[in-house]
Amino acid sequence: MSTASEPQAGLLTRFLNGVERLGNRLPHITMLFIYALIIAMVFSLILSYVDFDYIHPNTGEKIKILNIFAPENLVTFIENSVKNFMGFPPLGITIVVTLGIGIAEGSGFIHACLRKLLSITPKKILTPAVVFISILCHVASDSAYTVLMPVSALMFYCCGRHPLAGIACSFAGLAGGFTASFTPSMIDPVMQSFTESAAHIIDPDYSVNVLCNYFYALGGTIFVILACWFVTDKIVEPRLNAFMPVDDKIADDNDTKMHEPSARENKAFTLGAGTAILLLVILFLLCYPEDSIMRAADGSLTSPQSAVMKCLVPFLFIFFALPGLIYGFAAGTYKCANDVIHAMENIMRMLISFMVFCFFAGQFLYVFGQSQIGSLLAIAGAEFLRDLGMPSGLTLFGIIVLTGMLNILITSATSKWAILSTIFVPMLMMLGLSPELTQAAFRVSDSAVNVSTPLFPFYPLLIMYCQKYCSKAGVGTLCSMMIPYTGALLIVLTAVLYAYWFIGIPIGFNSGFDYPSTMFPQP
Repeated sequence: MSTASEPQAGLLTRFLNGVERLGNRLPHITMLFIYALIIAMVFSLILSYVDFDYIHPNTGEKIKILNIFAPENLVTFIENSVKNFMGFPPLGITIVVTLGIGIAEGSGFIHACLRKLLSITPKKILTPAVVFISILCHVASDSAYTVLMPVSALMFYCCGRHPLAGIACSFAGLAGGFTASFTPSMIDPVMQSFTESAAHIIDPDYSVNVLCNYFYALGGTIFVILACWFVTDKIVEPRLNAFMPVDDKIADDNDTKMHEPSARENKAFTLGAGTAILLLVILFLLCYPEDSIMRAADGSLTSPQSAVMKCLVPFLFIFFALPGLIYGFAAGTYKCANDVIHAMENIMRMLISFMVFCFFAGQFLYVFGQSQIGSLLAIAGAEFLRDLGMPSGLTLFGIIVLTGMLNILITSATSKWAILSTIFVPMLMMLGLSPELTQAAFRVSDSAVNVSTPLFPFYPLLIMYCQKYCSKAGVGTLCSMMIPYTGALLIVLTAVLYAYWFIGIPIGFNSGFDYPSTMFPQP
């Protein structure tokens, strides 16, 4: 890279720092929902006096906004406040799966899995292997950030490569490529719950499969790996080698040397990994018979009515918890049952702010749906888009672009989809696009932009990892590293989604491209 690019890098850093300052002035995400709740209630009062000509497609009746401030409606709202909180779609799902992850993380089993996977990786394919492992780590959710990034940096450094490139490609695979995945993860039931709730605004009987985007996610993995491989080796690492030298003191740092696990840890890992494999075999044997109790009445395994789909969240808990327990007691990280309880308590502390957010988000969803403001926006928006006469493919692309712009300032997928699903899903249903397709479009830009915004919650942690090797690294360093990944991921993930659509490949189980048909029409 020539020195002529240095002024551009300085300009980029100033721009990204300006975005960071702007984003830091935003209220806390929970406060945004409190404001949204108040605004929705006020609008319910104002719009209740307006006569709309829009007809609800399900009831056949004119849309009438319900005034939440009316005494009887306000009392009902207060009566349902606890129910709104406890019934908030992602609350129970997140808590249950996080408890299982807490057991596996507290025991050290997740750490051991990462080290094993990276230690057997051939040097010639280090970059794609790290991205591959990062995609596998989607099931570990946020806990992977504390392990994957420093281990990836260490692997790159030990192979004579720039350690920050290891952080960049693992970050891109984990957060940037979150739409692509080999296995279901905690985000799938969370997204599905919001999508199904939003679809009920138009069709109360509509059901969304937990794995409604799985085929698309699986197909996207190979393209995410190739894109991150190219960006890392051809763009990011050459630039780092030219402009971000590793500190001289690192060579003598004992922490940057790969330490071999003890014999006891190796034995514990064998037992833990063996337990995980055994659980998968047991699940397969339970599901295989045609008359299995894990199947739906029609024999389907992927139907929302099948036991295996209904039990997906508890299965994720068991899959993390049991191998974690076996590893913990075998390795000695768990001495007694109290240690296990403490591990679950420790990880639950991470969810305190999330649970506060859930309370107010649950109230907002109630008001937004009960007042019929959601139905009004969906129907009015659909008619506006229909009048514009844009092709459905272009409309969907607009969702991808808008989500990417919002993601610069609001990086939480749960926070954005809690609001956007109530608008996008029913609106596009009115245009004949399925909720599953709308969810897939949202996930494209939601994941790709994560890595290049300073407002991403793990940015401070990642900068700290970068500064271990390059003390001058800062926000601009990390942003400038990750922006090429954002561009590449947006291109490949969007291309794969449209390829599925044009060819007619299902994007997931029980998923179509149009509404209400479950067929797979061309866009």
